[in-house]
Amino acid sequence: MTYSTSDTRSVSPVRVAIDPAGAGRAAEAATLSRLTRPDGTPVRVLVVDDEPNLAELLSMALRYEGWDVRSAGDSAGAVRTAREFRPDAVVLDMMLPDVDGLETLRRLRSEMPQLPVLFLTARDSVEDRVAGLTAGGDDYVTKPFSIEEVVARLRALVRRSGRAGAASESTLVVGDLVMEEDSHEVRRAGDPIALTATEFELLRYLMRNPRRVLSKRQILDRVWNYDFGGQANVVELYISYLRKKIDAGRLPMIHTMRGAGYVLKPAA
Repeated sequence: MTYSTSDTRSVSPVRVAIDPAGAGRAAEAATLSRLTRPDGTPVRVLVVDDEPNLAELLSMALRYEGWDVRSAGDSAGAVRTAREFRPDAVVLDMMLPDVDGLETLRRLRSEMPQLPVLFLTARDSVEDRVAGLTAGGDDYVTKPFSIEEVVARLRALVRRSGRAGAASESTLVVGDLVMEEDSHEVRRAGDPIALTATEFELLRYLMRNPRRVLSKRQILDRVWNYDFGGQANVVELYISYLRKKIDAGRLPMIHTMRGAGYVLKPAA
């Protein structure tokens, strides 16, 4: 899909290419290379752009990575959100309605000196790039751009900053939900969650298939390993147990698809 919008501040339209199917497949794949913070919680990224559609499109792509994403439409909102959110990286548009990106960078760095920042802008002259990098930007991507490239560059920035590392083979991550398969530890947003053995196996199956609708029959076969003689209500029962522990007081991650089954996905 190509995103296109007129930008009166530049000589050409902004075009952003993204493959939703590819992003979905990546989200459903094993999480061996997924980046997380040292405590296992999702990497936090702040997207600062005054074009809501562009900011939402980029935020969606980053959420496919399992990252926690917030957005702001101006410099004041960026600084305010950064104070509360404490991001691990920032995507910063050079042209903002109140203060330009260079001054916004200075304000952000005055409070978080080591914060990685990737400039995203329609300004593509050599002078503009040099100005952005000289001011302290860690990377610079010009519009039109590829979503996949921005995500890859952000991953590299976060890795180099030492703020995150690839999840181990025994770690499953979906949004802010983290499962350590070896130690049987589960956390959501850093908070530990105690599960029974059956609840753990059910959640593991859901987390290995994020965004995929799983039928009751599939869950019975995989988690219980035998046929309950049509008593699929045991699945409903254990899904309700998981919801009380995983979703209680938070945005829901476990969803019922009427007539189809259940799906686990990052909270919207």
